[in-house]
Amino acid sequence: MRSGFVSLIGRPNVGKSTLLNTLMNEKIAITSKVAGTTRNIIQGIYNEEGYQIVFMDTPGIIRPINKLGKITNKQAMSLVKDIDCLLFVVDAAEGLGKGDKFIMNVLKKTEAPVILVLNKIDKLTNEDILYSITEYKDLYPFAEIVPISAKTKDNVDRLLEVIKKYLKDEIRYFDPNIKTSNSIYFMISEIVREKLFNVLSEEIPHSLTCHTVFYEEKKDLIEIHVDIIVDRDSIKKIIIGKKGDRLKEIGREARLELQEKLGNKVYLELYVKTIKNWKDREKYIKELGFLDY
Repeated sequence: MRSGFVSLIGRPNVGKSTLLNTLMNEKIAITSKVAGTTRNIIQGIYNEEGYQIVFMDTPGIIRPINKLGKITNKQAMSLVKDIDCLLFVVDAAEGLGKGDKFIMNVLKKTEAPVILVLNKIDKLTNEDILYSITEYKDLYPFAEIVPISAKTKDNVDRLLEVIKKYLKDEIRYFDPNIKTSNSIYFMISEIVREKLFNVLSEEIPHSLTCHTVFYEEKKDLIEIHVDIIVDRDSIKKIIIGKKGDRLKEIGREARLELQEKLGNKVYLELYVKTIKNWKDREKYIKELGFLDY
């Protein structure tokens, strides 16, 4: 039995959440075209005969502009220590950027082996992939370099085999039937937040979050209430839409996915609330599930 903890780190929108879902062969983390969708640490627990890998998807590292940004950066930075190996995920199609160089400087603080994961190679030629490998390998002593496409699953099996070489533990940390250690409340909030991004696209900024406030399993259905928190009334109006049409669409999409996940009928109530400057107010940051590391 071999087991261990593996962190995924990288800039926003490089495909860390998509990679986590691909590695797990199941949707664990929400995904969106909107950069910086992941805010909390998402754990996925991979099991196969003889192996258990605890993957931790971290928020994308950005220049913080408010207290919430500082907290999510701390969450990401906290997971470069006390792990078996670290996956530094980059967008190979976009190329080396300032954000990548900043993260590589941070990685100098870790003693864990760092595997460079060149993602999105489905957009590149073989010549482009070789150039990308050369571009990164001289800047940091990576233990391994693995080109992949999380979207098409190209070379992901190879990445798993590489990760297994660095697992140090010989115990099973979680029951093999558990896919994630995140709570049901957290999962519900994330699904609703994903639908908000999908339905509203670029019309709303990141100044919103979701908080599951009620969950009750009844005989023939599950009743769920979720607060959608925004910092301006103008955003609240956009989310609700004309005669509540947009909020109904968001609720319908979220309810359908929740029913599939939970295996039962779902009654879902969504409430949109305005809390000005919530991202800079410690009281709300803690109440909404963001932990200060």
